[in-house]
Amino acid sequence: MPLFPPPFDPELAATLEPARDVIAPGFTLDDLEAARRETGPELAGLLDLTLDGAFEVEDRTVPGPPGAPDVSLLVCRPTAPPLAPPLPVLYHVHGGGMMLGTNRAGVTEPLAWARELGAVVVSVEYRLAPEHPHPAPVEDVYAGLLWTARHAKEIDGDPDRIVVVGASAGGGLTAALTLLSRDRRGPEPLGQLLMSPMLDDRNDSVSSRQMAGRGAWDRTANETAWTALLGERRGGPDVSPYAAPARATDLSALPPAFLDVGSAETFRDEVVAYASRIWQSGGAAELHVWPGGCHGFDALAPEAALSRAARAARRTWVRRLLER
Repeated sequence: MPLFPPPFDPELAATLEPARDVIAPGFTLDDLEAARRETGPELAGLLDLTLDGAFEVEDRTVPGPPGAPDVSLLVCRPTAPPLAPPLPVLYHVHGGGMMLGTNRAGVTEPLAWARELGAVVVSVEYRLAPEHPHPAPVEDVYAGLLWTARHAKEIDGDPDRIVVVGASAGGGLTAALTLLSRDRRGPEPLGQLLMSPMLDDRNDSVSSRQMAGRGAWDRTANETAWTALLGERRGGPDVSPYAAPARATDLSALPPAFLDVGSAETFRDEVVAYASRIWQSGGAAELHVWPGGCHGFDALAPEAALSRAARAARRTWVRRLLER
């Protein structure tokens, strides 16, 4: 039986068509060098991370995993918080298919929440695949969380109110981080916010096959990324849940979760399944499936109605979590 892909939201479709040359499906490792140039530090340096003076921004170098290099953290503290410290902390993990990005990538949305809610933002930079396969990325992310929890007061933060946040590959790493921290009896985040998270290395869901050759992150790109992270282990029987959280057999005792995903993207089915398994394990999860949303739709078309609704839902969840 043929698989027919779900339609894109009309506003998003209008954005995807003229951007076809920039976000064409079928990403392979041959495209990686050019993609890194296009999304490198020079571009990130153009961002005003102070948000017109609302934040004091600094880079900190903290101890990495045992026997590994130090980890770079971007720390953004409100210059005029509405309440006195200690403040909640949004611990951010950037996306990029495990192969791209820096701790500046994707941090503007958490900064917007932090400006409104009076929070500190800490964004972690991790080693990238394929040069640094699993477990390097998640171990770096965990090392950054350990430092943030242990030194929260140095940055005006509250170690008991850390919300971990990530999109795409960063969302997958954030989910893996909560599993790793639970199992190592490490810091206990207040919540986890997973935006279109990359969770399953098997890449064989209905949605991954529906979106082959379509959208901003198709089945080929997904296979490229997972192979970069796992090599020949990808899709096999021995993949760690700290690499691919969908492999976890126990999703109990995790922080409350917010998950969202587009109906017209590769990750749809694995995200829906992950939320369902959290509920089945007795956990708390809020799930949004945005109709017609492609991967990264709110970045591709920030003014689209669907994008505004998605950002509002995330902001509301973070506010509700912090005000509980």
